[in-house]
Amino acid sequence: MTRTFSATVAAAVLAVSGSLIAQAGVPEISFTAVDLLKTPSDVYVGEVGGVGANSKGLIYVYTRTGHPYATLGDNRTFYHGGSRLFQFDAGGKFLREFGQDVYGFNAAIGLRVDPQDNVWTIDEGANQVVKFDTEGRIALVLGRKPEAIGVRPNAPGGGPGGPPAGAAAPGAPGAGGAPAVAAPAGGFGGGQGGRSPGSGTPGSSFSRPTDVAWDGAGNIYVADGIGANNRIAKFDKDGRFISHWGSTGKGPGQFAGIKALAIDAQGNVYAADRGNKRIQVFDTTGTFKTEFAGVGTPIAMCMTRGATQHLYISHAGDEDGMEDAAIYKVQLNGTVVGKFGAAGKVVKEFGLANSIDCRTDNELLIGERTNWRVQKVTVK
Repeated sequence: MTRTFSATVAAAVLAVSGSLIAQAGVPEISFTAVDLLKTPSDVYVGEVGGVGANSKGLIYVYTRTGHPYATLGDNRTFYHGGSRLFQFDAGGKFLREFGQDVYGFNAAIGLRVDPQDNVWTIDEGANQVVKFDTEGRIALVLGRKPEAIGVRPNAPGGGPGGPPAGAAAPGAPGAGGAPAVAAPAGGFGGGQGGRSPGSGTPGSSFSRPTDVAWDGAGNIYVADGIGANNRIAKFDKDGRFISHWGSTGKGPGQFAGIKALAIDAQGNVYAADRGNKRIQVFDTTGTFKTEFAGVGTPIAMCMTRGATQHLYISHAGDEDGMEDAAIYKVQLNGTVVGKFGAAGKVVKEFGLANSIDCRTDNELLIGERTNWRVQKVTVK
C-alpha cells in the first residue's frame, strides 16, 4: 500500500516536473505591443469578441458594448442588444459603426475578415454568423436567433433559464457567460434520431458558434461551437449547406468545445479543440488527418498568409486568463517555434486573448475579453 502510494506520488511529481520542463523549454519570442484603439468620449469598447483587419489596413472590432435587455412575454422571452461592430483606421482611430441595432448582435464571440474584405461577425447569443460587405451592408446570414431564451435566475443547468445540457459553463475559458439559448428543434443534446451527442442537425441550427473560415473555393466553415453542438458545418460561398462533421468526445473527429478555425493554403482545416487541449486537422471533406497538443488550452487561432505559413494560438489556463496565459507561434506540423506574453493587465500582458488577426508573421492584432482592449503586437 505504502509502496503503491509512493510510486503514485513520484509519478505525479515526475509528470508535473516534465510539464514544467517542457513549458520552460519553449523559446521566448521578443515582441513589442501598444494599446491600439482610440475612441470618442461617448464610445466604449467592452469585452472584445473579435478583431480583424482588411487589405487596406482598416480594423474592425466586434465588442460586447451596449445595453442588453430582455423583453418578457406570456410564454416567450426575447433577448436584444449587447454587442456593437466598430471600424477604426490602421492607427486605431475610430471611424464609424456598422450594423447598429442588428437583430443578431447579442453576445459577440468572434470576427473575421475574408479575402474579399467582407467582415463576418460570430455571435454566440444569437447563434448567428453575419456577413457585411465593404460598405457595411448585410450580405449573408447563417443561423437563426432563438425565439425564446430562458432568463429565470438560479435555474439548474439544462432546465428553464439554465444553459442547455452540455453547454460550456459561463466563465469557462472563452465561454464568456453568454445567455442560455433555447435549443433549435432536434439540434442539441444526446443524439436524437440516431445522431451522436453533439453532432447537431444538418444546416445552420447553431449552438453558440465561435468562428468562421474559408477555403480556396470560397466555401464557408463554421465552428459550432461551445454550446451543445460539437461539429464543423460547411456551406458553399452562397450559404447553401454542404456537409458537417464532428460530435462530442475525445477521439479523432470529436470535440469538447470548438473555439477557433483556420485553413491553410493547401486546404487543411485546423480546429482548436478547447476542452481536449489540442488542435485537430482535417481535409475539406472532414476526414481526420492529424492532431497536436503542447499549446495549452487553445481559445483563439489565426493563420499567417506568407509562403511559409504559421499558426498563432492563444492559451488561457484559467477562466479569466489572469493567472496563466501565452501566445504560441506554431509550425503547421505542430512544432512550437516559441511563445510570448503572460497573464496580466498592463501592455504586453493578456487577459483572455479571445481573438487574433495575423496577416503577416510579425504583426498581430490581439483582442482581449478581460482587459477590454486590442493590442497591436510586433514580433521580432
